[in-house]
Amino acid sequence: MLPAALSLTSVTLLLLFNLAESKQKDFYTFKVVNSRGKLVSLEKYRGSVSLVVNVASECGFTDEHYRDMQELQRDFGPYHFNVLAFPCNQFGQQEPGSDKEIDSFVRRVYGVSFPLFSKIAVVGTGANNVYKHLVEVSGKEPDWNFWKYLIDVDGKVVDAWGPRVSVKEIRPKIADMVRQIILKKKEEL
Repeated sequence: MLPAALSLTSVTLLLLFNLAESKQKDFYTFKVVNSRGKLVSLEKYRGSVSLVVNVASECGFTDEHYRDMQELQRDFGPYHFNVLAFPCNQFGQQEPGSDKEIDSFVRRVYGVSFPLFSKIAVVGTGANNVYKHLVEVSGKEPDWNFWKYLIDVDGKVVDAWGPRVSVKEIRPKIADMVRQIILKKKEEL
């Protein structure tokens, strides 16, 4: 009788531990490498809204998305909002450059001021843990460049969109979320 009771207690504790651990994990708990090779904790973005995008320099969606993402960053960032860009060469081999080349290109051509991270895989067995998490919690997996995940102030995925949904279409939702942050901070004063 004792081993059965012990085993039930063990299973219960394991389930509670797993539940507690899964509750603690959110987008901002991860660490990633930026385009200059430095390890960065995404925790620094907690408290702001983030638009996470897998980007590519040679895609048909590149020009429109980069221009619109930079406009969002200029209008709402960096205290309440950030575009977080993750170059990826998995779809059509449209991000062939090195991290340094990609960084130079987007800053020169689009005046990018938002954070750019090291090139990663976003799908498959070699997918970066950040993207594994995004796919798991949203149920939506990128199938091309410029997939967008909207993350709230607590690191929870609000929604996700493919490349055919423009950044301009998402802008009102982002503006509302940023407005909520500002109003909450005013109330706290």
